[in-house]
Amino acid sequence: MSTDDRSLGTPIMRGLRSRCPGCGEGRLFQGFLTLRPSCERCGLDYSFADAADGPAVFVIMISGFIVVFAALAVEFAYQPPYWVHAALWLAADRAHHAWAAAADQGRDDCAAVSSQGRRGRLSRGE
Repeated sequence: MSTDDRSLGTPIMRGLRSRCPGCGEGRLFQGFLTLRPSCERCGLDYSFADAADGPAVFVIMISGFIVVFAALAVEFAYQPPYWVHAALWLAADRAHHAWAAAADQGRDDCAAVSSQGRRGRLSRGE
């Protein structure tokens, strides 16, 4: 990887597109959220990239905020029956989870691969 590939924006964009953090071409997942063993184009090994529960937590928190805010706005504006809330917001929440989970998992996996699995460190200006 070149020096500009180590910037923060490159792995985030490649991860959101579910592409290899090394070459940006190969697919990151086989199936929905199963990480491939390696890149099909450049052969980069993904074995040490484990995002664990990070993507799920962020998706749940962000999706929950969006759905609760929207449900409150609809309640105050239109006051629909509770069954309308249940049908509308459960479906909206599931759809958002399905869309956001893959993008967030890809972003976290690409960040882990680009940092070579190391923990973040603060620079002391040395």
